[in-house]
Amino acid sequence: GSCRHRCCPGRNNACWAPGARRGHCYCDSYCQRTGDCCQDYLATCRRAAVGCAVGPWGPWSGCSSPCGVGSRARSRQVTVPPRHGGDPCPDLKQRRGCLGQHPTCGTAK
Repeated sequence: GSCRHRCCPGRNNACWAPGARRGHCYCDSYCQRTGDCCQDYLATCRRAAVGCAVGPWGPWSGCSSPCGVGSRARSRQVTVPPRHGGDPCPDLKQRRGCLGQHPTCGTAK
């Protein structure tokens, strides 16, 4: 079978071509996991694949708690979304612990 006329992203059971011995071979990006790609899948479809690209990390937020244990977060944006079975996007958010130490912490009222 041949993928020369179509390549599909993700898992798509309708994206197949006639294969050897009356079977089907697939032209969706999921076929790489299942091992049932058409012979020309890599040459035909992966050439058109576009992997995800992301921008730089933004700054860390302030601590969520002014006094004691809290968390900080930062994020980044997708600049080029994945297409045609390209590499998926990495994490877009990160979180880490922090200890709020505002000058008023620990003062009795």
